[in-house]
Amino acid sequence: MGDKMPLPDAEPPCDRPCGTGVGRRDFLFAAGASLVALTLPDFGTAQGKLAKYPRKKLGQLSKLKVGEPLAFRYPWDHADCASVLLKLGREAGGGIGPTKDVIAFNGLCPHMGWQIPARKFFADPGIAGPCAGHWTTFDLTRHGMVISGHATQGLPQVVLELDKDDILAVGVLGLIFGYYDNQTDPK
Repeated sequence: MGDKMPLPDAEPPCDRPCGTGVGRRDFLFAAGASLVALTLPDFGTAQGKLAKYPRKKLGQLSKLKVGEPLAFRYPWDHADCASVLLKLGREAGGGIGPTKDVIAFNGLCPHMGWQIPARKFFADPGIAGPCAGHWTTFDLTRHGMVISGHATQGLPQVVLELDKDDILAVGVLGLIFGYYDNQTDPK
């Protein structure tokens, strides 16, 4: 009993990492490469699902003033489709115009559907909210992403196009609160 004998190995040693086939170095390299790919401009950018609708004229670029929101309904004439057009005075994600500063968003908080009225869309500092329900605020310069609060997704952005001086709504990027697919007309 005083002599200890070595136990035989359960598996013979191999020349390569055994198991999943992905070693720690390979995993870290792939994670780093993915991070780099996602941070390069126009490479690996996340694409949201765009719901396209008939074009609707919202106003004229020459008549918009920085910080003066314009309320409208899109894509349908329904209270849940209350949206806001705003000239921020600085470049914004999805913005149109010479300085890419004209944006539009649906005004329902995606958390529980509380209305964010046009008067709560601010060009300076470029936020919408807080929503009256749970105080969520949204960054209008970054496609309506959540700054703080209970919402887990950003405001649905109304996709705009410019036809000479006319501002046209052409679709919605993101799900409007209360709809499962953005294609159901609430009539």
